[in-house]
Amino acid sequence: MKLIRFGRLGHEKPGVQLEHGARIDVSGFGQDYDEAFFGGDGLERLRAWLRENQDQCPKVDDQERWGAPLVRPSKIVCVGLNYAMHAKESGMAIPKEPVLFFKATSAMVGPHDDVIIPKGSIKTDWEVELAIIIGKKASYVTEEDAYQHIAGYVLHNDISERAFQIEKEGQWCKGKGCDTFAPVGPFIATKDEIPDPNNLNLWLKVNGKTVQNSSTSDFIFNVEAVVSYISQFMTLLPGDIISTGTPFGVGLGLNPPTYLKPGDVMELGIDGLGVSKQEVKAYSG
Repeated sequence: MKLIRFGRLGHEKPGVQLEHGARIDVSGFGQDYDEAFFGGDGLERLRAWLRENQDQCPKVDDQERWGAPLVRPSKIVCVGLNYAMHAKESGMAIPKEPVLFFKATSAMVGPHDDVIIPKGSIKTDWEVELAIIIGKKASYVTEEDAYQHIAGYVLHNDISERAFQIEKEGQWCKGKGCDTFAPVGPFIATKDEIPDPNNLNLWLKVNGKTVQNSSTSDFIFNVEAVVSYISQFMTLLPGDIISTGTPFGVGLGLNPPTYLKPGDVMELGIDGLGVSKQEVKAYSG
């Protein structure tokens, strides 16, 4: 099942994308895709409801905006330097355990929304990432049990401002949580649709040129490892997002380094998780 949300920013409704690509409105189900949904057997209840009601669900107009496919979660936990070649291009050692940072949930936007270069930014960068959606409260879980706590997966562009992230004092969050820096979607694919998340092609283009093209098979720490590891330090709640890191090919690693400018267009995708596209705009106050 592919979960979507659609409509004006701040007024999104829940929907489902069908196998042939059509979108339907499932507002009649009576619940949005939030912590209570994921933590309360919402996926199974929605499947059962659709068996009885799918034919009566309104179709979503093709012109309707795609929203982020879940309600703002309690947290977005990110794994840094989780591909060996990306660590190398960043000039950093391969980590011995997952590098964690938080991304502000206020950075979430829809998959085709504009990305705004922050005020004072000179080094805004791109990062295609596989993100995990937590489906069951996770605390001190083992790697063997990790998949029991996953609802599904989603495409994420972990936009980063490198000067804020690396050149300022303190932690990476300054360069990660700016408004619009977390385009998510187009849909959440439930885990039954992605049998092996540790072997997916992922790619990103800037202005039509491929800059990232790799596979999650190059993970340093795979999906089950990061879910288990993070749960040792904090409780993961239903609907929480874990973004698993980006492969080589970010602007920081190019020679010379290349960063986003107004008018640039990013297009990115992951096997089984669709494609998103964002235009870069200047901050206008």
